[in-house]
Amino acid sequence: MLTPPINTRDHITGNPQGTIELVEYGDFQCPYCGEAYPLVKHMLQVLQDVKFIFRHFPLSEAHEYATDAALAAEAAGRQGKFWEMHDALYENQAQLSEGLLSQLAKILRLDMKQFAADMEDHQLLSKVEADFESGVRSGVNGTPTFFINGKRYNGDFTDLLSTLNGTDASESEI
Repeated sequence: MLTPPINTRDHITGNPQGTIELVEYGDFQCPYCGEAYPLVKHMLQVLQDVKFIFRHFPLSEAHEYATDAALAAEAAGRQGKFWEMHDALYENQAQLSEGLLSQLAKILRLDMKQFAADMEDHQLLSKVEADFESGVRSGVNGTPTFFINGKRYNGDFTDLLSTLNGTDASESEI
């Protein structure tokens, strides 16, 4: 089960009143998360009843820029552009570097002085670490890991749309 449940610290997109809650634990440098990204974007366009939540699960031992990318998304979030940075990070995943993070912040027209300060803010690192810890408590051991209405989805992420499009999101694949 998802621990903790969705709360005010989470970043939510899609239908805020959606009855299907889809949570992804993701890593901006993970190639599988990069493959899942366009599928999730498509699903949000096709299904009107989905509330999508992203939680950070940076696998920093394997991905050098994963934690910095998560911090960049959180720093952008402080300026109301979490989802824009989220998308830009996945869309530029192959070029991920420290320089890219600043470049994306400029493209998103963020206040660069504030962005730089926020990248060093320990509260944002605590947020990323809290997301990671919630993933560990929820049984996440790799990325991407999805939860549908609080239950871990154990199917292939490429089948997520058909699972969510089914009549009951609590069927056997979950």
